[in-house]
Amino acid sequence: MPRLQFRTEGRDLFTHLLRAGRTLVGRSDRCDVALPSDHVSRVHCSVEQRTEGWWLVDRSKNGTLLNGKAVPDSSLTDRDTFELGPFQVTFLAESMPTQSPTANAVKPRPFEELVDVGPERVAATRAELTVSRGAHAGRTFVMDRAVTTVGGKGAHVEIDDALGAAALRIRVVRGRVMIEPAGAAVFLGGSRLREITPALSGEEIRVGDHAFTVDVRTVDDHDAEREELGAMVGRSTVMKKLFATLARMAAHDDTVLLTGESGTGKELAAAAVHASGPRYDAPFVAVNCAAVTDSLFESELFGHEKGAFTGAVTRQDGAFQRADHGTLFLDEVGELKLDMQAKLLRALESGEVRRVGGAAPEFPDVRIVAATNRDLVAMVRANTFRSDLYFRLAVLSVRLPPLRERLGDVPTLVRAILEKVQPSATITEDALAHLVAHDWPGNVRELRNVLTRAYVMGGPIVRRESIEYFPAVFDAPNTTPSTISGVDLERNLVLAALKNNHGNRTQAARDLGIPRSSLLYRMRRLGIEGT
Repeated sequence: MPRLQFRTEGRDLFTHLLRAGRTLVGRSDRCDVALPSDHVSRVHCSVEQRTEGWWLVDRSKNGTLLNGKAVPDSSLTDRDTFELGPFQVTFLAESMPTQSPTANAVKPRPFEELVDVGPERVAATRAELTVSRGAHAGRTFVMDRAVTTVGGKGAHVEIDDALGAAALRIRVVRGRVMIEPAGAAVFLGGSRLREITPALSGEEIRVGDHAFTVDVRTVDDHDAEREELGAMVGRSTVMKKLFATLARMAAHDDTVLLTGESGTGKELAAAAVHASGPRYDAPFVAVNCAAVTDSLFESELFGHEKGAFTGAVTRQDGAFQRADHGTLFLDEVGELKLDMQAKLLRALESGEVRRVGGAAPEFPDVRIVAATNRDLVAMVRANTFRSDLYFRLAVLSVRLPPLRERLGDVPTLVRAILEKVQPSATITEDALAHLVAHDWPGNVRELRNVLTRAYVMGGPIVRRESIEYFPAVFDAPNTTPSTISGVDLERNLVLAALKNNHGNRTQAARDLGIPRSSLLYRMRRLGIEGT
């Protein structure tokens, strides 16, 4: 397995094993290798596996020297050396003959698909391969990718050097295990496979003299707490759990629905999900659905051709095209009318968009994050929001709490806001106590406005007498959905989907717009028989 050897000041530091795909190197903790130096950019470079081999891609402002020359993008050969600030990194194409100190001292994170998100836990499916026959009998391999090769030297799971590097491939697709024969004869349940085939939990797969099973299980995790995410800060228990949940969701590509009152920071949360995930260096495009007129909705989202309508003097990209490979944030999605909901649903279901006045379909690669301050559950019950669109958007759903539910965060927020307004600004203890006692109907947005106004009017020291509230400006009714009505609605929709598909859970999940694994998890949680 190729590796990177890190050195500084003539001494070896550690060796990092390269996995398939992309390895980020830089100062940020989000990088696969984090280097503590101010001379290293936040994300300095990446080492990527491509069809033609391994490549070094510069992502810094200062440049990356490869063998003494600055290069933006170059292939790597054995013993090539590149520099990152005070560090020298050597690319070694061959596997290590013996174990060396490594930056990968922790176990690889298992590949997982999130199936449900709640305030206290995150439920996910994980896959493990257990060998039942052969040289590695009794050994379990954690599957840490969506597609895992099994075979000899060079495979993700090496069981027999006599086999090729990819005797077979195992894919985990929406909670289902799929077996794909490749370079060897593969048998499932005694029958030889000729094409990609689903495997049931516990069903034996045989290749050569080896046999194994692949099991997908659902686990409920309690994430570690954190006190910030992106531009959001908070030390209350509810916010630390929220940040951990959002960070976990960011690593996946499922659609996210953010709910909460106006001013709770939904757009900041959406930006943080984007910036903390694998699409961080691609576009983040925000669309305010409440501000898009009916006549321009399709043009705004899907683009238009020149001459498609009066005023269309040039070909124009829509939000989907502009967000290609990145994140599309649909703010105030609850304001969409039913006919616009249908058009959005069609794009989400098929992944296909067509420009107004155009005939050729396009398939932009986007992750959807939606937000609303409306009670979508109540709107579904009132037939003002489509239930199928709701399930498409609420694959991963999280509620941002109002500020009145976390008043202990006010001092932390005050410091963060004043730092942005003017780093030299301060606040008296009396003024801070006054702010903590307020109920904040406009949430963090109101707090920011109040502090900015107090600073402008009263100077660098924010005092009690400089603080003014304008409660009439804010209209923030409690938008938290009823727990009972939400559960009842979810149960009724799941039962209806199962009934319409004669109990076929795969088709029912497809109709609901959620992974099959999510459907099975929700059936268990809701006590629906047949799980």
